[in-house]
Amino acid sequence: MRTGYAYPLFCAALVTLLPIASAHYSLKDAYIGHDFYSGFQWETAADPTHGRVNYVDQDTATSRNLSQATDNKFIMRADNQNVVSPSARGRDSVRISSWNAYGDSVIVLDIQHMPEGCSTWPAFWTLSQKGPWPKGGEIDIIEGVNMARQNLVSLHTSPSCMMPQQRYQAGNTISTNCDAKANFNQGCGTQSSKGTSYGSVFNTVGGGFYAMARSVDDGIRVWFWQRDDPLVPQQIRDGWGSVSPDPSWGVPEASFPNADFCDYESHFDQHMIVFDLTFCGDWAGADYPNSGCGSNCEDFVNNNPDAFDNAYWEINALRVYTPN
Repeated sequence: MRTGYAYPLFCAALVTLLPIASAHYSLKDAYIGHDFYSGFQWETAADPTHGRVNYVDQDTATSRNLSQATDNKFIMRADNQNVVSPSARGRDSVRISSWNAYGDSVIVLDIQHMPEGCSTWPAFWTLSQKGPWPKGGEIDIIEGVNMARQNLVSLHTSPSCMMPQQRYQAGNTISTNCDAKANFNQGCGTQSSKGTSYGSVFNTVGGGFYAMARSVDDGIRVWFWQRDDPLVPQQIRDGWGSVSPDPSWGVPEASFPNADFCDYESHFDQHMIVFDLTFCGDWAGADYPNSGCGSNCEDFVNNNPDAFDNAYWEINALRVYTPN
């Protein structure tokens, strides 16, 4: 994940640029239920964002009830049973990354529940499989900390990638320099315009659908629909064998166009897909004292296992489409 993170300063973005033509994509891979066990590797290295977390392997996760799968559900969670010793690496949790990597593609996530609560920092993102980071780029599709209610979509790249303040998106531009070496690796971020796009409010409405499309022609775009939104495209809701992010999908929440100020082909290559859940660390720890959660993030993580009852991912389906 990211090696550091600056807490974002919010500013408004205007929707002024015109949408661009879409392509057609066919289903390449579908991950549903048990597919996550064969399609993803379980990472156990120390958290690069310095979280109070202990990432465990697949066998440990399943034996300790940190992961379960059925024919149509996949769940991964933080430990919510044990007090953590100050000398331990952190609270047990899960970080997984796909064996397969994808270039131009559409990724659709049907998610019922995401981790929520004080000290949490969950993320659903893609990352260059080749690297080394940040070469090849990073795309954060779902990310937030503590008690946030609105999702933050961000890019982190090698140098010479800037985004315009004003572009065709519904969300608010937070930062425009995507260079991971600038602004303590804040990246270029867009905050969702929808108040149900993240955290406890997302879970209260039954979750929803995230879609990320990336191509050399259109750059990178992210959409979000809560589950009961009548505007959810049928191809998204029903998991069709092909999709087309045409104008019927509406204005994306976040858009990062391919242009002279950020050449797509030199900044983004084949990406693997990552889910993780860390605690405190570079961003959630810095935000914690201002979040209404308390003053000491790591003490909270160590001593309050029942606070993590809702710190889990519940995924209905993850589908990846590639160009025809």
